Amino acid sequence: MPTTEPDDSSPTSANPKVLSIDARSLRGLAHPLRLRLLSVLREFGPATASGLADRLGESSGATSYHLRRLASYGFVEDDPSRGKGRERWWRAVHAGASFDPEFLYDPDPEVRGAMGVVLHEVATAHAQELSTWLGTMHEWPREWYEGSDLSDFKLRLTPELSRELADELHDLINSYRGRVAEDTEGSAVVRTHLHVFPRPTD
Repeated sequence: MPTTEPDDSSPTSANPKVLSIDARSLRGLAHPLRLRLLSVLREFGPATASGLADRLGESSGATSYHLRRLASYGFVEDDPSRGKGRERWWRAVHAGASFDPEFLYDPDPEVRGAMGVVLHEVATAHAQELSTWLGTMHEWPREWYEGSDLSDFKLRLTPELSRELADELHDLINSYRGRVAEDTEGSAVVRTHLHVFPRPTD
């Protein structure tokens, strides 16, 4: 089951609140800007539509509209602890999300298309993050280069063993949550991407 989860900069990451998305919510989420807005709110915390517009290079009208749409599907909400006057702050409702693989085989082409949009946007975000690291890794201390990894592996597995591998990797990654306090000197948020998929052999 595909999942998107928070990093350890999220205040809820020690006990991630993961939303299981239904078909209606999936259709509401399947827009590139909405996915980017939700990702930024999850990673960096509450923000205004104008602040998000500046970060993402979008107009505040566009971010405001899509934030309201995300709110109508339950992905974001007002943050009443922030803001003055007419300034409206938004926060993510959930720390992560999981998607039913059955959406890829749904009889409704709109549902299948929405799932495709979400998956391709997630893959694009992964590629952008990796490219950013490769382009800036010389700016980091040598220890971080030595602590990073860029590997791929080829294994012959059954679908059941592939699922077992992915589950065990998820468990291993989650076992590292909360082990480093946010203000620990020399620490950083580490992004870990997991891709497990079959390839033809001919």
